[in-house]
Amino acid sequence: MILPAKHLPPERCISGIGAVIIAQLDEAQSVSETWVRTSRAFGGQPITFDWFVLALSWLYAAKAIDYDNRGLLTREARP
Repeated sequence: MILPAKHLPPERCISGIGAVIIAQLDEAQSVSETWVRTSRAFGGQPITFDWFVLALSWLYAAKAIDYDNRGLLTREARP
């Protein structure tokens, strides 16, 4: 579920969806804007909002993204 497996391709696992989310966060944006941009990135094979939220939670827990007090998602700066 988190990582790709035999019957779960990389673009359908949480880490794969998280990679697409990170790619969309070139600037601070709301969760709904990130959802729209991520959905467009998947094109013909859309993901569900549930999987999107799971990937967001995973990225936040891994400290790859931050949710600030203005309600915007940003990438965490890495040294």
